[in-house]
Parts: sequence; C-alpha cells; structure tokens
Amino acid sequence: MIFPLVAVCAALFAAGCAGPEQKLGRGVSNSWDIIRMGEMRRTVEQTAIMDSPGEGYTTGVIRGFDRTMARTGLGLYEIVTFPIPPYDPIATKYLSPHPVYPESYKPGLISNPLFDTDTYTGFSGGDIAPFVPGSRFKVFDN
Repeated sequence: MIFPLVAVCAALFAAGCAGPEQKLGRGVSNSWDIIRMGEMRRTVEQTAIMDSPGEGYTTGVIRGFDRTMARTGLGLYEIVTFPIPPYDPIATKYLSPHPVYPESYKPGLISNPLFDTDTYTGFSGGDIAPFVPGSRFKVFDN
C-alpha cells in the first residue's frame, strides 16, 4: 500500500508542477464545453459556410453535439488523470487541445474596472457577459 503511494509521489516530484498543472487546466477548460457550447456553435457555423446553408442546422448540430461530448469527455479524462504522465494533449487529430470559438466571435477581456484602463474618464470597453453562451455583446466593438 505504501509503495504505490510513494511511487506516485516520486513521479509527481520528478515531473515538476508544469505538466500536471497544464493537464488539469486543459481538462477543466475542456470539460466546460458542454455548458459553453463553443464547439457546437463553431461546428454549426462551419458546416453552414463550408457545406451548404441548409445543412448547417441538421448535420452541423449532430456533428457539433458529437464534438461537444468528445471535448467534455476528454476534459473529464484529463481532470481524473492529471497527476499521471503523459502530460501532452491527446486526440489532437480530432479536437484541438484548447477550447474553440466560432470564427464570427473572438472572446475579449471582461468589461470591469480591473481590465478597463480608462474607467475614470468613462471610455472603456470589453465583453459584457462572456460567460453566457452565445453572448456577443461588446462595448465599443470596432
């Protein structure tokens, strides 16, 4: 009982913190895709543009659901196995290692006094509600 515990601790200390930390962070961000629906929105948009407009809502939704479930499962797998090597991303041929967004939306900074540089003068901008799926409202979107 003690030997496996010592072996796991030795592996963690020998590997350092960068590998497990990156794997855990990647797992947490990928497991939230079922709520964020970034993969679903991106796949529907890509299917509508690349294939045909009529197929974006049928084939795109099915393909997007499949990719959302795969990304969420991959995230949960990385959360559970984060202390165990290897720490490199897996399934990179099917999914990118990091969360994706539709091409029509690139997230920015959240609009709050921490990130707004001109708060006192009244000129600031950023995303209003980036945590809400489908929110694309920005202040001063130029």
